[in-house]
Amino acid sequence: MSVQVVPPDPSMVEADVRRALAEDVREGDVTASLLPDGPDIAYLLCKEDAVIAGRPWFDATHQALDPDVRIDWRINEGDRVEANTVIATLEGKNRSLVTGERTALNFLQTLSGTSTTTAQYVDAVAGTGTKILDTRKTIPGLRMAQKYAVRMGGGHNHRIGLFDAVMLKENHIRAFGSLAAAAKEATSRYPDLPLIVEVETLAQLREALETGCTRILIDDFDADTRRQAVRIARDEFGGRIPLEVSGGVDMTTLRGIAKDGVDFISIGSLTKHVRAIDLSMKLGPPPLTAR
Repeated sequence: MSVQVVPPDPSMVEADVRRALAEDVREGDVTASLLPDGPDIAYLLCKEDAVIAGRPWFDATHQALDPDVRIDWRINEGDRVEANTVIATLEGKNRSLVTGERTALNFLQTLSGTSTTTAQYVDAVAGTGTKILDTRKTIPGLRMAQKYAVRMGGGHNHRIGLFDAVMLKENHIRAFGSLAAAAKEATSRYPDLPLIVEVETLAQLREALETGCTRILIDDFDADTRRQAVRIARDEFGGRIPLEVSGGVDMTTLRGIAKDGVDFISIGSLTKHVRAIDLSMKLGPPPLTAR
């Protein structure tokens, strides 16, 4: 499966790379300085099945160290690849190739881990009409990169941060005294922003549906209550306001939740529990045994 690539902001990528190289290289790579710094080639090997994401960060890392480096990708961003696949070859100076190796791989492995996990969740709800959302549970400083990787895996982004949507949760509602009062203030102060309301009971659900909010999060409902919530939203309120589920979601429960008819399932582990994909970059030509 290939997904439509919406390129990340180049200035964001450059800032991420600049920060990463500063913490790794500082005044210089003392080990690489021992090399003769002649022209060399390298290959990038994916050692397991994966959805690849992070090419812009990989490229920018090597280009920051050697503007003349040549990187020939054999796959597209967002492609699914099989284990033991050579996904790129590089030509450049051997000092800069080895200096950039770890930083470039850190970006590519981490973001491919996010996109691969996302694709697994997206596959699991295929045919149900339910969309997979990420959350704000991201690695500090890499939120936009991880949310990009979620899109590469076929998922969708929730709000980016605290600034681009109003999301009323238990504490906000308690501080206002009622859900209706909190929603009224939100729509009055920020009429152009999405309004997402978290509810804990069916009574709160009905109250939230009356507000005309953008989306309702039904948090930690058991299966029977969740199905009742879907029926209420669909039959009593015409299905105008989509429902989102969060909490208690894993691969064993995911498809059942989706089949209940909810519109979105948000999953923090897409970006929080990241397992890096096994990639390696080695100097020399690709092995004949690789794909």
